Amino acid sequence: MLKGIPNILSPELLKILMEMGHGDEIVIADGNFPAASHAQRLVRCDGHGATPVLDAILQLFPLDTFVKQPVALMAVVPGDNYSPDIWPVYKKILQGRDRNFTEFETMERYAFYERARKAYAIVATGESALYANLILKKGVL
Repeated sequence: MLKGIPNILSPELLKILMEMGHGDEIVIADGNFPAASHAQRLVRCDGHGATPVLDAILQLFPLDTFVKQPVALMAVVPGDNYSPDIWPVYKKILQGRDRNFTEFETMERYAFYERARKAYAIVATGESALYANLILKKGVL
């Protein structure tokens, strides 16, 4: 145990966050995301929702201030009349942890998958909300 480190962050995830450099990306994936088949590095956070994982990561992780939108969401598939309830929760967490955060980038599903394949790591959560996948781009301190 360490002081000041959220206990939801495993040693493996802490190591990955430390290894990442400016511009590297990490995916926080919901329980439906094909994380194992897309990940270069996979961290399992089964049993945890995406919102507590996001909040814990943001306590240690600077977002990239050199890009307009350092956080990307998977867009709702056209024709799916669904409004993700988790997106406003994400926005509240992000604005609470990073005063520079304003808006998300939204990406078409397959474009999101392709970008996720290139991410430094994917964190597979047990999140059951639909369209709860997001990508964070690391900044500098």
